[in-house]
Amino acid sequence: MNISPGIIEIDLHGLNVEDALRKVNSAVNKADKSVYIMRVIHGYRSGTRIKEAIIDDFSYGRNPRVKSIRPGMNQGITELVLRD
Repeated sequence: MNISPGIIEIDLHGLNVEDALRKVNSAVNKADKSVYIMRVIHGYRSGTRIKEAIIDDFSYGRNPRVKSIRPGMNQGITELVLRD
């Protein structure tokens, strides 16, 4: 879902880690050049494992489309920065 130009939100509530990573990878690969932030909503209680998996999967240049990872507005959100 686009919330504003250049920002996409992906809600992962109810998904297991494997399905969540698949959904985020798909969204990153399909994002057009206008998207600069992908806001991943994973939750902060049961979403902790998903958050850790996202950080592990997308940090250290593992996906060339993701420039950096930063915390979101609250503990249940992680943002993937696709461009500066």
